[in-house]
Amino acid sequence: MRRLVAGTGWKMNNGIADSIRYAEELRSRIAAMDTSAIDVYVLPPFTSLTTAAYAFDGSPVAIGGQNMHWEDSGSWTGEISAPMLLEAGCRYVELAHSERLQHFGETYELVRRKLDKAMSVGLIPILCLGELAEEKAAGRADEVLASQMLTAIDGQPDTRVPEIIMAYEPRWAIGMAEAASPGYIAERHRALRNILRKHCGDEVAEKTRIIYGGSVTPENGKDILEIEDVDGLFVGRAAWKAEGFARIVELVSEAARRKQLA
Repeated sequence: MRRLVAGTGWKMNNGIADSIRYAEELRSRIAAMDTSAIDVYVLPPFTSLTTAAYAFDGSPVAIGGQNMHWEDSGSWTGEISAPMLLEAGCRYVELAHSERLQHFGETYELVRRKLDKAMSVGLIPILCLGELAEEKAAGRADEVLASQMLTAIDGQPDTRVPEIIMAYEPRWAIGMAEAASPGYIAERHRALRNILRKHCGDEVAEKTRIIYGGSVTPENGKDILEIEDVDGLFVGRAAWKAEGFARIVELVSEAARRKQLA
């Protein structure tokens, strides 16, 4: 059974002092939960990484970066390298978030270089995939998702693909009032797994985790987790406070127990 995932990206929120308070409260709220069957991560801003790593040390919560460069070092003003993320205590790195594509002109060809570097140093990539509203309206969602995924993993041995967490985040649903409908999420997650099955084989498809993000809340999270091919939740603003993320962790933990008993 694939391990379920509960994750949150803080974006440009929660500085050092807020990160300490968040960690203290989250640790308290999840202390009595059985999180042994799931993976939990938070993605703080770069300035809070080291603080968060210390604050969450010894807890079930791992940390990761929200982005990284494809080179180890060099004349890349304002950038962060994979070795720097490791040194700061990171286990994960998020790649290809919609806002990076929209506002910073990133492409999946560049994402592939970042993913290659992350994999080479032992970081777990969280690879974001998602279609625009106009691509959805044109019926091209699955075509777009296939192009994004296959471009990003090009060159990776099939056996290593399950080390990547695929994060389906329809770009038209990020920051909106509602997530995509359960039926729509089910169709896209099924399509993503079929893409993996076609290009990497059945074993890789069954091992690779595909999580959902895009206007996830504690209120809709349970229904989303009931979808067969959804392996966890990637939450934004609903988890910027520790209370909200604790509720997400609880939902994912309960879903993992249900799957174990099924």
